[in-house]
Amino acid sequence: MLQGIVPVDRKTLGGEVSAGVTLAALAIPAGMGYASLAGMPVVTGLYTIALPMIAFALLGSSRHLVVGADSATAVVMAAGLAGLATAGSDEYIGLAGLLAVMAGVLLIVARLIRLGFIADFLSRTVLIGFLTGVGVQVACGQIAGMLGVSKGDGVTIGGHQFTNTIATLVSTVDHLGDISWTTVGVSAASLAVISGLGLVTDKIPAELLVVVGSIFVSWQWDLSSHGVSTVGSLAGGFPPIGIPDVSWSDIPTLSATSVSILVLILAQSAATSRAYAAKYNDHFDENVDLVGLGAANIAAGLSGTFAVNGSPTKTQMVDGAGGRSQLAQLVASGLAVIVLLFLTEPIQYMPNAVLASVVFVVGVKLIDIAGMRRVLDLRRDEFVVAALVGATVVAAGVGQGILFGIVISIVDHLRRSYRPMTGVLVRGDSTAWQTVDAAPDARTMPGLVVYRFAGSLYYANAGRFLEQTEAFATAAVPLRCLCIDASAIPDVDYTGGETIRQLQKALAEGGATLTIANASASVRSTLDRYGLIEELGPDNIFDTVDDAVDAHGR
Repeated sequence: MLQGIVPVDRKTLGGEVSAGVTLAALAIPAGMGYASLAGMPVVTGLYTIALPMIAFALLGSSRHLVVGADSATAVVMAAGLAGLATAGSDEYIGLAGLLAVMAGVLLIVARLIRLGFIADFLSRTVLIGFLTGVGVQVACGQIAGMLGVSKGDGVTIGGHQFTNTIATLVSTVDHLGDISWTTVGVSAASLAVISGLGLVTDKIPAELLVVVGSIFVSWQWDLSSHGVSTVGSLAGGFPPIGIPDVSWSDIPTLSATSVSILVLILAQSAATSRAYAAKYNDHFDENVDLVGLGAANIAAGLSGTFAVNGSPTKTQMVDGAGGRSQLAQLVASGLAVIVLLFLTEPIQYMPNAVLASVVFVVGVKLIDIAGMRRVLDLRRDEFVVAALVGATVVAAGVGQGILFGIVISIVDHLRRSYRPMTGVLVRGDSTAWQTVDAAPDARTMPGLVVYRFAGSLYYANAGRFLEQTEAFATAAVPLRCLCIDASAIPDVDYTGGETIRQLQKALAEGGATLTIANASASVRSTLDRYGLIEELGPDNIFDTVDDAVDAHGR
C-alpha cells in the first residue's frame, strides 16, 4: 500500500495540492462528458473521481498514473451494453456496475498470474509513438466543441461507418456552417489565457483559473442565451454504495465485454505508467498496479458508476500542473466529494467550449515532436515503429494502438533475437580479444575458431547458428577445433541443444573438436541435463576462452 504516495516530500506538497485542484477542475467536467458517452447519467462521471481514484491511490504503485473515466473504456462499455438495456435506465446502470466489478475481479486474477509483464513489451519508442498518437487523437476530438458544432457520427464510406480521429475531423468540417462565433470567442479566450500564463509562469494553474473564470462569466452574462452550450444541471449527493441490482445470469452475457475492457486497461494503464516512470526515472510495479486498478474498478461498480482506466490525458494534466505522486489524486477525490455534496449548482454554468479548450491543450502537450525527432536521428527503424503506433492510435483508437504497439514490439524483439550479433574472436594489437565478422575462413589462430554467439540459442535462430558454424568446417582453411564462446548465451532450449549435438557430430566426422567456454552456471546445468557435457567430454568445457585457446591453440 501507499507505494504511489510515500515518501512524501514536504517541499512539493504545495504543488501536489495545486495539481489536485487542477485535476478536479478538469476531471469533473471531463468525467461528466465520458458518462454521457457511456450512456450513463452525467452525475456518475463525478463518481469515478471519488472512490475509484482513492482506491488506486492507496493500492497502486505508480506515482503518476491517474485512474478515472476514459473515453475508450466508455465506448467499449456502451457497445457491450447496447441492446441489453436502455441507456441511462436503472437496469443499464446496474449492468454497468456489474461490468466494472467483473473487470476488477479479472484484474485481480491478472495480478495473481502476473500479467503485468505485458508492460515489458512496450519499449520507450512505442511509448513515444503511443503518447503522440493519443495527443493527436485528443486534440482533434476537441475541435468540434471549441467551434460549437456537432462532431457528428463520423463518415460513411461504402456502407461502413468510420468513427476514428480522421473521420471525426471530416465530420466536423461538414458542420462548419453551424459554427457559433460566440463559442469560438470563448475558446479563443481560454486558449489565450492558458498559453499566456504558461509562457509567463508555471506556478499558477492556468486551467483552473480558466474553469473558475468561465463559470463566473457564464453565470453573470448568461452565455447559454448567446448560443454557448453549458454543462447543465446535475443531481448532487454522495455516490450510492451497494451491490449492483442485477441477476447472476447477466454475468455470462457480459463476459466478452469484460475481457475486452480488461485488455484495454492492462495495455493502456501499463503504457501510461511506464511512459511517466521513464520520464522521471521512477520505479513502479505493473503487478501492484493491477491490484490498484482492480480495486478501483470494484469500487466503481459498488458506487454506482462505470469501469475506470488509467488515463493518459488526466495523467498529463497532473504532470503539467506539478503533481508528482498520488497525493494529487487524493486531493482531487476529496474535492470531487465536496462538489457532489455542496457545489453541483455552479458547475451547470461551465461552457463546454472551455472544457474542450483545456483538453485540447493537454492533447497538444502529449504530442512529443522532440522525442520523435530524436528517435529519427538516432534510430530510423525505431522511428518507423513509433510512427506506426502513433498512426494506429489516430486511425483506429487507443486500445488498438497499444495492442499494435505490443505486437510490433514483440516482432521487433524476435527480429533482433533471430539474428543476434555473431563473430570470431581474434587478438588485437594488445592482448585483448576483438571480434571480427564470422566469415567461413576467419580464424582465431591457425586451425582454431572461437565463435561468439550473442543471444539465447533457441528454435528460431538455431538454423543460423548451425549454418555459420558448419561453414567454418567446410571452408578451404583447415579447422582443428571450434570453440563456442557462450558468455553472451543466457539460455539454450531443446532445439538449441539438439543443434549443438548435430554440430558436434558434423565436426567429428571432419576430424575437428567442439569445445565450449564461458558458459554460465545455468547454461552448463542445461547442457548437462541434455547430456551434452558427457558427449563433448568434460575436458572440452572451459571456464574462459583463454583456457580453451591454451588447450587447443597449439
